[in-house]
Amino acid sequence: MKTTLDSQQHIEPAAPLRKRTVRSRPLATVTDEDGNRRADLVRVSARLFREKGFDGTTVRDIAHAVGMRSGSPFYHFKSKQEILAAVMEEGLVAGLGEVERIVASSTPPLEKFRSLVRAHLETVLGEGHDFIPVLLYDWHALTPDLQEQIIGLKDRYDQLWQKTISELKDAGLIRSDSKVVRLLLLGAINYSVQWYKPGKGLSLDELSEQTVEFFLGT
Repeated sequence: MKTTLDSQQHIEPAAPLRKRTVRSRPLATVTDEDGNRRADLVRVSARLFREKGFDGTTVRDIAHAVGMRSGSPFYHFKSKQEILAAVMEEGLVAGLGEVERIVASSTPPLEKFRSLVRAHLETVLGEGHDFIPVLLYDWHALTPDLQEQIIGLKDRYDQLWQKTISELKDAGLIRSDSKVVRLLLLGAINYSVQWYKPGKGLSLDELSEQTVEFFLGT
């Protein structure tokens, strides 16, 4: 959105040049409507990217799904890759808030782990939560600079999990707290997006309990 500065110079005929007066408009701001439209674009894009893949989704598809003209998304984003980055960022930011709350709590490590597993399953499998599945399978479509933008958030998320895994080791509940343990754990949970069907078979609560039991034997 462009910001302009208007100025006028008033000159009276046959009179000395008057002092130049600069009149500026308030800086342009993003309206609530702009914010809502952007949020709609991100949400709908996440669903389309998950259903059709990033390469299989056009900007026209996205615009049509939110009732915009085909070029209107570029008012909010410079490119389709920027929309993709916004989708991934939305999922990570939403997940981070809950994970930070869990890890900062004073509950025992086992209960923290249970809560983390349940929260992560909700993030990747919950209704309307298409953001992280898109990150998992369309990461390669981001440009290197946009990947760098997302990596910082992803690292924060991983560090919180790593902290809890180390607490489990200190409590004698697992033998190792290596990075490989975290990668195997999250990799297994993330792969559930390939086979889990909401409303068929296990509920997310039941899946969470079985996941904890499998990894910790409890």
